[in-house]
Amino acid sequence: MNPHIPDLLATKLAEAALTVLVRTCRKEVAAASRDELEAACAAMRAQARPVIDRLLDDARAAPWVGEMAFHAAALELAQAGISVLRKV
Repeated sequence: MNPHIPDLLATKLAEAALTVLVRTCRKEVAAASRDELEAACAAMRAQARPVIDRLLDDARAAPWVGEMAFHAAALELAQAGISVLRKV
């Protein structure tokens, strides 16, 4: 396997999760302080390892659902950030 693939996957997953976060919480993101935005990103980073592990496990077990597993992982990461911004 290409050693750059996991880094590329993580980068694309982070981009997708941040896109979901910003599109879902436009007003919260616009009104958030730098510390609040950093807290949302920290929450997402804290979830990254288990989410990526599940994504890889799902893709190995059922390669035909790889794209759906990726989107589910992005949503799960985004939810961690959304919870912080919305203080849920």
